[in-house]
Formats: sequence, structure tokens, C-alpha cells
Amino acid sequence: MARTRTVFRCMSCGAGAPKWSGRCSSCGDWNTLSEELETPDAGLEPLAASSPPTPITQLTAADGAPVPTGIAELDRVLGGGFVPGSVTLLGGEPGVGKSTLVLQALAARARAGARVLYVTGEESADQVRLRAERIDALDDNLLLAAETAMGNVAVHLEAVRPELVVVDSVQTLFDARFSSAPGSVTQVRECAHRLVQIAKATGTSVLLVGHVTKDGQLSGPRVLEHVVDTVLSLDGDRHHDLRILRAVKHRFGSTDEIGMFSVHGDGLASMADPSSLLLGDRTPGLPGSVVVPALEGQRPLLVEVQSLVAGSSLAQPRRSAQGL
Repeated sequence: MARTRTVFRCMSCGAGAPKWSGRCSSCGDWNTLSEELETPDAGLEPLAASSPPTPITQLTAADGAPVPTGIAELDRVLGGGFVPGSVTLLGGEPGVGKSTLVLQALAARARAGARVLYVTGEESADQVRLRAERIDALDDNLLLAAETAMGNVAVHLEAVRPELVVVDSVQTLFDARFSSAPGSVTQVRECAHRLVQIAKATGTSVLLVGHVTKDGQLSGPRVLEHVVDTVLSLDGDRHHDLRILRAVKHRFGSTDEIGMFSVHGDGLASMADPSSLLLGDRTPGLPGSVVVPALEGQRPLLVEVQSLVAGSSLAQPRRSAQGL
């Protein structure tokens, strides 16, 4: 029987240390070491026999063609849709709309006739059902599983063989072979590796929802961002109706595209003309106001810039800018 050992692992980079210290010796971050118990010889088991090497000239590009989700702004950022067998990581602040967006994407594919699966670890099945009713995402092809055990998730994927699966969130999964708690570096890393292995072996597209830290970075080890094919970030705040989707990493396309959504009671709506919303409250002809074209990635946007000038008794008048 393999002996377990105590390791202090960095939550930022995943590096291990034999004893605790205030600063990670690998990445330099402070207060990121957490105690874990791990089995040195624990490893992944192969899902199936490896395919023999094939001449690259015999492979067709159609085998890896993106499958559109049906959500225009999401497809814009993904370069046409999800590539079969790809793994995508979606991050964003709590309440920004990550779960709503992925549920809408699943519903769109389900209405197109594809079998899709939503694995929820943060909400109960009844809670997801209520949200699906609110955003009109009910369909017989959309399957729901409230599960956090990685072994059971693998069984569901083998039985259902969905075209697209969403795991919300990856920090709630745990592998019973490891004694560390869900959300720890070991659990996040090993569960992500397992899902990547399943995606490549079956051709299922996997979409992982991830938490972010207080400084806006994706929670978990950096290896998580390396093993996935695409990293998406959904930005916005609860006080405005605008949401911006960006690709931080994309192996199958450009990272210069952005997607823009507006928040409504029935979910997130794609914005084909975001400039109309940005200039919706502007009164033409006012002094100190000008419309400026700005380029966000490859997408031009019309934004309003306002200036206010007032007299000052200081020798060096103060200049300040907000929102630029």
C-alpha cells in the first residue's frame, strides 16, 4: 500500500514544498501554500487503447471543424463554435452571468438536435430547473446531473456520450483517489486532467466554469490554464447591464475578438450593435462631449468622452481621468 505524505502546495502555481512558508519559492506569491495529503504513485488510468499513428495527410480538417453554439457573440469569440474534443475554461466574478451563459449555450445546441449534459456541483437540480425555466432553456436533449464525484461524472459521460458537457464548477469536483478537499490544487489539477483525457478520447467538447480570486485571477493552479485549449473571461459588474466576453487563450483561433452581451430578465442577449447601447443616453450637441471610435481587439466601438474644465487657484491645476 502506498504511503501518503504531507505536501504544502502553492494555490497559484501548484509547486510543492516539504514545509510551510509565507512565500512560495517557485512563483513568489505570498500566503498561497496549503497543506495536502497525497499518494505519490496515484495516477490516471487510460480510458481506451491508444489510436495508432496516422499520416497527417490522411486527416481531414472537417473532423475538427467548430460546431456553432447558436449564440452569435459566443461563436464570435470562439471562432465559429466549440471544436470537437476541445476543453474550454470560463472564468468571471460571482454573479456576472457565467452559469446563465453556459446554460443558454447548452439549450441552443439541444434545440439543434444535439445531446448535451449539464453537470452542476454548486446548485441542486431543482435550482437549475428554475433558472432554465426563467431563461427558456428547457429541452429534452438537455440532460442534467447534480454530481461532484469525478468517477461518477466519467460514468455519466460514457453512458450519455454528449456533444457538449458543462461542468459548473471545476472547483467542486473531487477524485476519491486523493484525500485532499475539493477545490485544492491536487483535486482541481487531477479532475481537469481526467476531463481532458475524456474529451480527447470521445470527441466531447467540455466547458469548465471556474472561480476567480479576489484580484480577478482564475482560482486554482496555473497548470489548469495550460491543459485546456481555450480560456474565456466574462467581465462586468452587477450595477450595469453590459457583459464582455474575451478569449485569454485560444488554440483554435484569435484572441483579439470580444463578445458583448446585455443582461435581461430572460438571460444574456447578444449585442450586434453595442455602440447603440453605449451612446443610448447621450444628448447630441452638448459642449465638452465627443464621440470617439475605439478599437477593442478587432472590434470598433463608438464611445463618448466627456471633459469638464473649471478654474483653479492652484499653481499647478490638477488633472484627472476616469474610465479611460
